[in-house]
Amino acid sequence: MNPNIITRKENTFDHNWVIELTEKAFESLEISDHNEGKLVDKLRKAPTFIEELSLVAELNGQVVGHILFTPIIIDNGEQQFQSLVLAPVSVLPEFQKQGIGGQLFRAGHQKALELGFQSVILIGHPEYYPRFGYKPASIWGIKTQIPLPSDDVFMAVELTDGALTGVSGMVVFPPEFGE
Repeated sequence: MNPNIITRKENTFDHNWVIELTEKAFESLEISDHNEGKLVDKLRKAPTFIEELSLVAELNGQVVGHILFTPIIIDNGEQQFQSLVLAPVSVLPEFQKQGIGGQLFRAGHQKALELGFQSVILIGHPEYYPRFGYKPASIWGIKTQIPLPSDDVFMAVELTDGALTGVSGMVVFPPEFGE
């Protein structure tokens, strides 16, 4: 953990830079559709947006990373369960591999817990996210309609032990993810 990194709630002064930072973070990734900056902007304007779950990492007064969690529903036809989707998490390329993403994860998971959320789902690299406790969502019978290259890129984490016990169904993403 870098003691010089401060994680805090994103504020309106950060908005334009966070979009630019997000675009730079995903610029060279082949798996990217290069719309992550637009997604952040759409999610901020969504009725489900929770500003406490949009966090930045600041180093020496410069915002170098961002993470955003958005409420979702897991629906099995009989019951609906509330959860969060993590998308996206971004760190400027020149600051990657320094633990900044990990600090954003820890701060975001803690804030989610404080707000009463018990789990998070995401689509991402199966080599990266398990270090933060993420496991294939299929373990719990959680599915997505989004076409994916493999089952192991769709993951979930329990923020409290047993939070996903008895939870199964299809993730209902906010419309901003499909626009």
